Amino acid sequence: MKSKDTYQRYSRQILLREFGKIAQQKLLDSKILVIGAGGLGCPALQYLAAAGAGTIGVIDFDFVEISNLQRQPLYGVEDAGKSKAAAAGSKLNALNPDIEIHSFYLKLDNKNALQIISDYEVIIDGSDNYSTRYIINDACVILDKPLVYGAVLRYEGQAGVFNFTCKRTGIRTNYRDLFPKPPDANSVISCNEAGVLGVVPGIIGTMQASEAIKIITGIGDILCNEVVSYNLLTNTFYKFHISHSEESESLIPKS
Repeated sequence: MKSKDTYQRYSRQILLREFGKIAQQKLLDSKILVIGAGGLGCPALQYLAAAGAGTIGVIDFDFVEISNLQRQPLYGVEDAGKSKAAAAGSKLNALNPDIEIHSFYLKLDNKNALQIISDYEVIIDGSDNYSTRYIINDACVILDKPLVYGAVLRYEGQAGVFNFTCKRTGIRTNYRDLFPKPPDANSVISCNEAGVLGVVPGIIGTMQASEAIKIITGIGDILCNEVVSYNLLTNTFYKFHISHSEESESLIPKS
């Protein structure tokens, strides 16, 4: 702990028997990258910043639109037209000026993914398209970085952790074990077309933040090799396991 004020800020976490000062210091020393500052990224970023993740990177190549505000409450009407990466950085600095925020206004691709991701310990995928998800996954496998996955559509969402070895089984899976190859673009429907209730990405994004915190601090059971699916309409959660396939890693570009 750097000061009395720092202790006071995080005191409710430090009081937790399983957490304490040691876990808080691990969090303060951590470097977490959130790719996508949209419906999933906003709640993940807010809770990571509030919890004291010492260095947070945020990548986004989009601008704030009024239609975003229904599910991206990190922004306000005054942010319309601004870069999401820049606006998110400003809001997070105001929330917690004691942490470092690195904002990247760029499109993650095969040329820059390895360089950017290599600087961080845990990667949170808040992207909204399959091509970016595969780029993120493949880079995390190559660089041996834990990947916290999330996806939402309509009234449902999913969260899980890839590329993290399960302590019980010694197995680790990646996104290609769930979806070996990208689906046909014409068969994929997005939130822009089908819609999404704003609280759903809030729930899933917060789950992603909690998994990142657990990975950094070593508390609890990680959702490694598992995906939790949530349905808002029926208020139900169910968990399914992912099996590792040797073929999945053969699909990952090596350069």
